[in-house]
Amino acid sequence: MSISLSRRSALLGVAASVALAGSAFAQTQTLRIGVTPGPHAQILEVVKPIAAKKGLDIRIIEFSDYVVPNQALHAGELEANSFQNQPYLDNQIKDRKFDLVSVGLTVNFPLGIYSAKHKSWAEVPDGATIAIQNDPTNGGRSLLLLRDKGVIKLRDGVGFRPTVADIIENPKKLKFVEIDAAQTARSLPDVAAAAINTNYAVEAKIEPTSAILREDPKGPYVNLIAVRAADKDKPWVKALVESYQSPEVKHFVLERFKGSVLASW
Repeated sequence: MSISLSRRSALLGVAASVALAGSAFAQTQTLRIGVTPGPHAQILEVVKPIAAKKGLDIRIIEFSDYVVPNQALHAGELEANSFQNQPYLDNQIKDRKFDLVSVGLTVNFPLGIYSAKHKSWAEVPDGATIAIQNDPTNGGRSLLLLRDKGVIKLRDGVGFRPTVADIIENPKKLKFVEIDAAQTARSLPDVAAAAINTNYAVEAKIEPTSAILREDPKGPYVNLIAVRAADKDKPWVKALVESYQSPEVKHFVLERFKGSVLASW
């Protein structure tokens, strides 16, 4: 049975289209990216369709704490994560020997001190109990915030990881209780005030601008995308960072968070 020239051309065209589609599908890179709930997850939802145009299929995996996302990335259960700043990553690498690296900056979440009992820091009484995070990076960051606001004085040379033991002056005789960062928002009914990372404040329906003390949006606390060191030069890493650091994502951050989250690019 013979096939006309036009019919044969049409069939060849279909075959070519199928071959191209199969080729494109084969080149799609699936990325499992670990985040904490709240802004990090919301921002990555905006990144997804932008990254899809670059052949990346992003799967967002949420974690309720700050420890497991790095463990999962190191173990190969994720391709990347997006939830932490450089001091925290450095501390994890030092303590846990993770072979992870930063490949791009994302957003900054100015840390806040919040209270369900007092409308301003001036109302917080002497001897009050203040909740801070129990991990060295975030707990230290909270103490630095209190130092910068003149609430306490820390010994010289504490760097980015001071502890309660480094407090040398505490005029209000504040008591500090150290708890998991994910639980600080839930502690508000039981303490005079709590240091809460912005992502956990947003998750708990706390307006970030309601903080009675707020960190200045500067310093080393810009968040980042981390990958395994062995992957840092792979093409998908560049495509992921470009997708995140896009005008569309910056516009979303500005409109959605109204200054409580700041784009770093």
